[in-house]
Amino acid sequence: MLRILVVEDDDDIRAGLTRALTQQGVTVAAVARGGDALGRLGDFAPDAVILDLGLPDLDGADVLAMIRSLGDVPVLVATARDDEREIVRLLDAGADDYLIKPYSAAQVLARVRAVLRRGRTDAHEHVGTVDVAELSIDPQGREAHLAGTPLVLTRKEFDLLLYLVQRPGQVVSKRDLLADVWNLPWGGGDRTVDVHVSWLRRKLGESAAEPRFLHSVRGVGVKLVDPS
Repeated sequence: MLRILVVEDDDDIRAGLTRALTQQGVTVAAVARGGDALGRLGDFAPDAVILDLGLPDLDGADVLAMIRSLGDVPVLVATARDDEREIVRLLDAGADDYLIKPYSAAQVLARVRAVLRRGRTDAHEHVGTVDVAELSIDPQGREAHLAGTPLVLTRKEFDLLLYLVQRPGQVVSKRDLLADVWNLPWGGGDRTVDVHVSWLRRKLGESAAEPRFLHSVRGVGVKLVDPS
């Protein structure tokens, strides 16, 4: 049975969502404060967390960071603002998906199941170390090395590099990267991809003018190649 932890300070929303999810056969733990949410992670062991950002005791983004430090349980953040920059910031900070208020229990369940399916697919795909020339990626340990030297990557930089490494020589569009790496299934947001590719290039010791691993294909996307 699916177990969802709902973190929402609005009494009506929390009660309504709990009731609707329970009617769908979901086991729900619902709390109003960020501190209580952190306390329930261990004893309730949820399959997913619905995290409202406007909490009375802690900033929702801080709670997200704390949850991420404790494990890999999927977190869907709930926000009242359909703001692309804010959503990208939260996804970069570790959120697995997002919900725009108002949302229904059916939408919550659909999003949670989609995130869990992606997790199972990733677990199947990300088996064993992936090597391209002197670049080595360990998906399970979430570690990357270049010529034996560890690369210090953010969560999204690692996700982006892993996605490209698993598709060597394949041109991946920015739209696909936004959908599969950032979970943003809409057009636009190209700048997000460009910035992260630029950061990744810098850490790989290359540039757009002199690429080694990451090659841009004008008007299409980016591909990772073996420089040898």
